[in-house]
Amino acid sequence: MTLFPQAGTRVAKLTALGIGVAFMVTACGGSSTPTASETATGSAGGIACPAPEGGGGAAASQTAESGSVPASTGTTETPLRLGSLLPTTGSLAFLGPPEIAGVNLGVDEVNKAGGVLGKPIEVIHRDSGDTKTDIATQSTSALLGQGVSAIIGAASSGVSKTVINQITGAGVVHFSPANTSPDFTTWDDKGLYWRTAPSDVLQGKVLGNYMATCGAQTVGMIVLNDAYGTGLASNVKSAFEAAGGQVVAEELFNEGDTQFSSQVDKIIAAKPDAIALITFDQAKSIVPLMTGKGVLPTQMFLVDGNTSDYSKDFQPGTLKGARGTIPGTFAQEEFKKKLLAIDPALKDYSYAGESYDAVNLIALAAESAGSTKGVDIAGKLKEVSEGGEKCTSFAACVTLIREGKDADYDGQSGPVTFSDAGDPTEAYIGIYEYQDDNKYTAVKEEFGKL
Repeated sequence: MTLFPQAGTRVAKLTALGIGVAFMVTACGGSSTPTASETATGSAGGIACPAPEGGGGAAASQTAESGSVPASTGTTETPLRLGSLLPTTGSLAFLGPPEIAGVNLGVDEVNKAGGVLGKPIEVIHRDSGDTKTDIATQSTSALLGQGVSAIIGAASSGVSKTVINQITGAGVVHFSPANTSPDFTTWDDKGLYWRTAPSDVLQGKVLGNYMATCGAQTVGMIVLNDAYGTGLASNVKSAFEAAGGQVVAEELFNEGDTQFSSQVDKIIAAKPDAIALITFDQAKSIVPLMTGKGVLPTQMFLVDGNTSDYSKDFQPGTLKGARGTIPGTFAQEEFKKKLLAIDPALKDYSYAGESYDAVNLIALAAESAGSTKGVDIAGKLKEVSEGGEKCTSFAACVTLIREGKDADYDGQSGPVTFSDAGDPTEAYIGIYEYQDDNKYTAVKEEFGKL
């Protein structure tokens, strides 16, 4: 006898999201899209998600424009200097390598195209750690002391909250490739905070509705008690309840906690059809606790903070059929090859595109402003993201700018059209499924306007 009742045959209707959406199916890493039999596990007590439909590519191809780049019409005595504040330690350390690779790839391509305002751009990398330490504050002080115009990071919303006032107060652009807390939309940041990752208003709606379409009528949630976790959980809950479901248990834990038996026991006691794990790498401890008590992987739904490669952490099959959501488009093969040339050890690609786009957008804004000052760059970021002639690389976009035209950069993470608050107004959320090797493959993308 399983611990959970078989999910009902009723598939909850999708709630109206208040956003335009389009589902698109693609394969990731060259593997085929799961078949209906692979997606619908049919195990007693499991959740059977609908199989993907169609087979077209999800995002517009990111072809690199070729041709010579005209010389900059302006010059600078002070080269554009970027700092990165990305995790190499702490509970989000798995996100550091792809984000750092994305930054380095962007810097390399900008410099190959002639740099910004006649000079190559420079980058200085520093660890952000997590909210258990003061590493981010120390790293930020070091970066500001070296005269950076923009800081790319942090990955964690909680970490960014500890340094945003320090960065923006210095007149420096604070640009995160991975912050998703809705709190930043209304932050008093002097117009200097920007991000390429969409607010969790979108990811929460996608995940809440997806669990409903998979047949879940009740959900339990284990949630990290910080800006990221509680913000995302609130939006998941709203969407799931609007789709006709019920959240029957919600258990919190704090960053730094190492024991999760109490939370797991309380969730299991509520007998939900599905369980949403809104955590960082604490999932490495939580998943074995749940499977040890009879929870099936098909009942587990992960998020961007923990959808990672677990092939070296769990026995084969531990996560087979579990699903996860990550903001951004599926990494295109050509882009992945470029990232691997930067870091051959990469096994995750989460937020690499957003990090790469951050470099390109900052560089384009500096070129457009004719200045490497943070305030001047911030004043041009929205302009280079919208309204002009579409372009998908620094070289193509800067050519338009230097010819006196209006460039509209569309990047590896999506269209990247900014609001006045510095948020993307449209974005993709990718849905992934774990295979027997505890690695995840792409299932579908959902595109939404906020």
